[in-house]
Amino acid sequence: MSMADTPATIADLPFFVAGRYLKPDLLGRCLNGEVRAMSGRALVDQVRDLSLGLSALGMGPGDRVALLSESRPEWLVADFAVLTAGAVTVPIYPTVSPEQVGFILRDSGATIAIVSSSTHAEKIAAVANIAPSLRIVLVMDAPEEADQQDDVGQREPQLMSVASVAERGHRRIMDGWGVAREYQERARAVGPDDLATIIYTSGTTGDPKGVMLTHGNIASNVAGVLSVVDLTENDTALSFLPLCHAFERTVSYVCLASGVSIVFAESIDTVARDLTVVRPTVMSGVPRMFEKLYARVLEKGMTATGLRRTIFDRAIELAKVRGRAISLGEPLPAWARLASGLADRMVFSKIRDGIGGRLRWAVSGSAPLNVEIARFFLGVGLPILEGYGLTETAPVLALTPPGRIRFGTVGPPLPNVELRIAPDGEILARGPNVMRGYYGRPDDTAAALRDGWFHTGDIGELDPHGYLRITDRKKELLVTSGGKKIAPQPIEERLRAHGLVAHAILVGDRRHFPAALISPEFAALSRTLRLDETTLRARLEDEDVRAVYQAVVDEVNRTLAQFERIKKFALIAAEFSVTSGELTPTLKVKRQVIAERYKGVIERFYA
Repeated sequence: MSMADTPATIADLPFFVAGRYLKPDLLGRCLNGEVRAMSGRALVDQVRDLSLGLSALGMGPGDRVALLSESRPEWLVADFAVLTAGAVTVPIYPTVSPEQVGFILRDSGATIAIVSSSTHAEKIAAVANIAPSLRIVLVMDAPEEADQQDDVGQREPQLMSVASVAERGHRRIMDGWGVAREYQERARAVGPDDLATIIYTSGTTGDPKGVMLTHGNIASNVAGVLSVVDLTENDTALSFLPLCHAFERTVSYVCLASGVSIVFAESIDTVARDLTVVRPTVMSGVPRMFEKLYARVLEKGMTATGLRRTIFDRAIELAKVRGRAISLGEPLPAWARLASGLADRMVFSKIRDGIGGRLRWAVSGSAPLNVEIARFFLGVGLPILEGYGLTETAPVLALTPPGRIRFGTVGPPLPNVELRIAPDGEILARGPNVMRGYYGRPDDTAAALRDGWFHTGDIGELDPHGYLRITDRKKELLVTSGGKKIAPQPIEERLRAHGLVAHAILVGDRRHFPAALISPEFAALSRTLRLDETTLRARLEDEDVRAVYQAVVDEVNRTLAQFERIKKFALIAAEFSVTSGELTPTLKVKRQVIAERYKGVIERFYA
């Protein structure tokens, strides 16, 4: 799609959709193994009614409206209802603590909060005393009769149902024929330079910073992505990443702008089931998801015996050979051509069927994808396109074009984005998608935006083909006491590539050697040692358990320089998660949190 064919603002996107894609299943959500669909017409009508209802409650241009909900069609309805009125959406991760919710509400000055459930409403009520600007909380799943009465002296914030507010907006249309026209005129008066959203970054330490993105920032990014990927009205996407993150939110806008049907998974735990229900043609994910899928394929194949096991093992190696040849545009060796037909019938087709059988490609973002895993999936007919970006860049900076995968890179910059590498290796970006700045933080803004370039904090290089390669986070480089610099992410990726490793964190900054904290994949370990998971958690220090992971570490060490090699490791019984605080909502490890939590273990490495 040409960049000139996309809307100039996100406020115009619902009207853009209404003129082109009034399909019966534009949006949907998986519930109990079935898809509940929403038509393009229903989306536009619901956005209009809720927006008019919110305006009747006093929401005006520039007002901040918090949105605390799991990913679902109603998230987008609420988002568009806010944006088409010229107001500003402040998304909040459902998994964050009440204290973090309170900080975001207070810092942004939100006057209204829209939440998915009474549970989230209670979370907001618990911190309302530190968010004095908050007047109203709207609940998606609350019945209309659950609204509080407008009694004099009622303690704010007032609790209301989204349905009742939307009904109020609908009555405004019925009472005056010019209201709908005024609504459209207000939406079209929103300009590219107007603020659309404040997204609080999920930093590893300290208070999050509010990234201010304009309508033009996001709309230009939608246009840039659509100039690279091939999407049509015939495509269906399964969405399971959080919409409150810039990546999946922009993905949803990209899909709507091209008529792709979006179906939201019921939850992160139902993705495997929902893949076979929705049968997507495209989807987005994070490396951890593809690592788990790869591990599940290997585990299932290992249950085979005899000839079937031999065929499976050969097929896995063949897939990687095929993936490498396809990416380089080279012909397959004769033996691989002969074996491909049998491997496809016996193994590859079953892997594709396990995710619906229709996937054309997937996009991976948030962190680097393991090259071996990428080769494998390309070889079985499931291309994974890597992308790269940050919340501050709305978010995509680079994206791999379909059919032009180069392993270990995240693709060339979007056509409307400039990238350059600073003398110290830092990636710098310039373009219409770069943020206005950090909300209320002029010093942080000045530090990040210098001489017209956004400083990403990532280290990388551009290869001869113009593809970007990310080598590490600038601030996460480990510098040993001997002055050697170690990039932890590539080493951690190699550890996680083993099905027995759930998470791995390299430590050793200002120490004389690197060490690793390893969180086991207990289900796989249980099968390997034929012990139940409860027993294993109590036996991580046993010699036979440590021997399994010593072999993994030894294998990784063989690929590393002497100063990079892992000298010691510890097995962590706790499984890292978002709710327990070790992972961000996009499943990135919070290094500082883990370093503090396991300080004693780390100190013993160097005692």
